[in-house]
Amino acid sequence: MTRCAVGGAAIVQTGLPGVACGAKKPASSGQSGKVQYGLVTYNWGKDWDLPTLIKNCETAEVPGVELRTTHRHGVERTLTAAQRRDVKKQFADSPVTLVGIGSDERYDNPDPAVLRKAILATHDFIKLSHDVGGTGVKVKPNSFHKNVPHEKTIEQIGKTLNQLGKYGLEWGQQIRLEVHGQCAPLPIMKQILEIADHPNVAICWNCNPTDLQGKGLEYNFNLVKDRFGATVHIHDLINSSYPHQQFFNLLAKENYSGWLMLEEGKVPKDDIVAKLAEQKKLFTQMWQQARQFG
Repeated sequence: MTRCAVGGAAIVQTGLPGVACGAKKPASSGQSGKVQYGLVTYNWGKDWDLPTLIKNCETAEVPGVELRTTHRHGVERTLTAAQRRDVKKQFADSPVTLVGIGSDERYDNPDPAVLRKAILATHDFIKLSHDVGGTGVKVKPNSFHKNVPHEKTIEQIGKTLNQLGKYGLEWGQQIRLEVHGQCAPLPIMKQILEIADHPNVAICWNCNPTDLQGKGLEYNFNLVKDRFGATVHIHDLINSSYPHQQFFNLLAKENYSGWLMLEEGKVPKDDIVAKLAEQKKLFTQMWQQARQFG
């Protein structure tokens, strides 16, 4: 097996198209070559303005953040050039890395006008992430539609991602396809990625229950392991039933180096910052254990 890098993550080339070593270099992830813990402002952090978000991540010793659109931090496509420079400076003046922007754009709709709107919005998110110092944009596949063959939707999503991968590369931004929606089963994601073979398109694993379906976690992981990008979404390491340790072991075995980022829906009733620090501490212990498999 040959090892090469996609979006800063060390991965194994196992034959999927478009990620062969020597292909056009993907956008840099800004990663330092090691696994780090981060926060997605999905629900934990959604009500913090940007200075508070940065301060709380620093307090909890969480070194990276993916900013979800529509949340209180206000890092949106509508920001002026001066506001974008200010966001970039706030991160540059802190120990917290802006890993990228979490958009809610998806490319499954059979209406060409709706699809075109999503593509143009993604272009804007790509430029926003570039301007504020991020290295990629999270997107979604996402659903199947009545009277539309699944194969047609999969092809549409894949071809759209290729266009976005090319556009993102021009701005130094990786396209991070979150495992999400009706397309979440990994065999479906594999089909999408076989069409979306641009090396700047990567999978953002999402620790879904669907990961465990069929032949199980390891089998599904192996379907797409050579397309992992700079970000992985994980969940509550204390209360979730997801087999995070097994998943970490698989990542470590493949020498993954990227951001493992908390994206959790259930918000703690008490001190979120303290809970975030607790999650970070447990993550460190679990990853140290996983490294025994690397």
